[in-house]
Amino acid sequence: MKAQQLKWFFLIVLALIWGSSFILIKKGLLGLSPFQLGSLRIVFCALFLLIIGFRNLTEIPQHKWKYIAITAMFGTFIPAYLFSIAQTQINSSVSSILNSLTPLNTLILGIMVFGLDFKRTQIVGVVIGLLGTLLLIFNGAANNPNQNYWYTILVLIASVCYATNVNLIKKYLSDMKPLTITTGNFFVMLFPALLVLFFTDFFSVVNVEEVKQSMVFVAVLGIVGTGIANVLFYKLIQISTPVFATSVTYLIPVVAFFWGLLDNEMLTPIQFFGAFIILIGVYLSSKK
Repeated sequence: MKAQQLKWFFLIVLALIWGSSFILIKKGLLGLSPFQLGSLRIVFCALFLLIIGFRNLTEIPQHKWKYIAITAMFGTFIPAYLFSIAQTQINSSVSSILNSLTPLNTLILGIMVFGLDFKRTQIVGVVIGLLGTLLLIFNGAANNPNQNYWYTILVLIASVCYATNVNLIKKYLSDMKPLTITTGNFFVMLFPALLVLFFTDFFSVVNVEEVKQSMVFVAVLGIVGTGIANVLFYKLIQISTPVFATSVTYLIPVVAFFWGLLDNEMLTPIQFFGAFIILIGVYLSSKK
C-alpha cells in the first residue's frame, strides 16, 4: 500500500478505535474510580506491549530516554487520568468533541514553541474553534444542570497534552520505530501506574463482580484503544505531518456520538451547532 493510501487507512482505523474509547471509559467507571481506571488502562497496555515489544527497548539510545519519558507523560499518563475524571461529570459525546481541539492546539504549540510558520486563515480557525468550544460548553451546562461542565477544562488540558506529545515525537523521535517508542513509553509508565493503583485500594475490591466487569472494558481500552492505537498513531505521525495525524480527531466525535446514542446520550441542537463550528475551526487551522 502506498504511503498516501496508508496514512488514510491508519486515520480511519484510529478514528474507529479512539471513537469507541469514550464509551469504554464510561462503562469502566461503573465499577472503578477514575484513578483506578486510568491506572489499569496503562497497566493492561504496558503488559501487552512488553510481551510483544520487550526486545525493542534495547533499540532506544540512552540520550533518547528523556524524550521517551516526556512523551509518555504528555501522550498517555496525564490524559488517561484527566479523561477518566472528566467523564464522571460530562457525557462521553461531549468529551470526544472537545478532544477534537487537538489539531488546533497542535498548531498553537507548533507556532509558539516549535517555530512553525502559520497563515492568517489558521489564526481565524483558532478563533472560530474557541468560539465553538464556548458555545458547546455553556449550552451543555445550561441544559444539563446535573453535570458539572467545569470538568470540560480537564479534557481541554488533555488535548494540549496530546498536542505537545505529537510535536515532540515528530521533532525528537521520528527516526525510531513506532513499536519501540510505544513500548518505551509504557515501560516508563508501568511502575507509577501500579503505585497509583495501590493507593486507590483497588486490590481490596478486585473480587467485586461490578469491578470485574469494568476491568473487561478497561482491558479492551488499554490493549486496543491505547497500545495498538498508539503504535498506529506514531507510525501515522512519521509518514505524514503532526497536524494531519491529529486530524483523526475530526472523525472520533462521529464514532463516539453513535456509541453515545446507543447509550441514551443526546446533544442539544445548539451543541450540535457548536460541534460543527469547532470542526470548521479545526479544519481552517489545519490547512497548510
